[in-house]
Amino acid sequence: MQNPGFDIDIAELDELMLLLASKAEEAVQKASHALKTQDIDLCGAVKTNDSIIDRLQLSIDDKVIEIIATRQPVASDLRKLLSVMKLASDFERAADYAVHLAKATKLFLNEPQWRQLEKIMQMADMGAAMIHGTAQAYKIRSSALARQTAQLDDQIDHIHKSLLQETLLFLRQYPEEAERATRIIILSGHLERLGDHMTNACEAIVFMVEGIHADLNE
Repeated sequence: MQNPGFDIDIAELDELMLLLASKAEEAVQKASHALKTQDIDLCGAVKTNDSIIDRLQLSIDDKVIEIIATRQPVASDLRKLLSVMKLASDFERAADYAVHLAKATKLFLNEPQWRQLEKIMQMADMGAAMIHGTAQAYKIRSSALARQTAQLDDQIDHIHKSLLQETLLFLRQYPEEAERATRIIILSGHLERLGDHMTNACEAIVFMVEGIHADLNE
């Protein structure tokens, strides 16, 4: 028999999780738009909202610990709770990369729009899509959607590798642009890792739903 109040606790936890995911997705979208439009105010909003995201993650962790301590969940429910903590961590890390993206707005302010930045924005858009898909997979407890969402990481990796090659070639031709080229490479790396975190989050959903440790990086 289910512990009294457990379903209510999970519903509250779900609400916090979906709010965290929504704010992480919004952060990536706003950071990408700030970079595209060189909107410094929007850049500041991303950094301000990051503290809210951090507090949400801590609230989720505290809620999970409280449920474990007071409800003594059975094995399947404990698996769900531990997966939630992993998911919250990955969403929070995704938001951190959004902050890095937003900060880059100042670095490229009043400079010509590099073609490489378009690929950075493509990666950011895919990262936001991964966050959204992961959140939906969690909401409906769908391991199939989690697996489907994780496949987007391959596209992010492809753009990352292409961007590295293109930027290094550009650097050979224009060594005086080393500083800006380095910024592009660092940004691309941040977004590549964002995709990795969302893949890990999708793996956590598969574990939560199916009880297996799936490697979705294959």
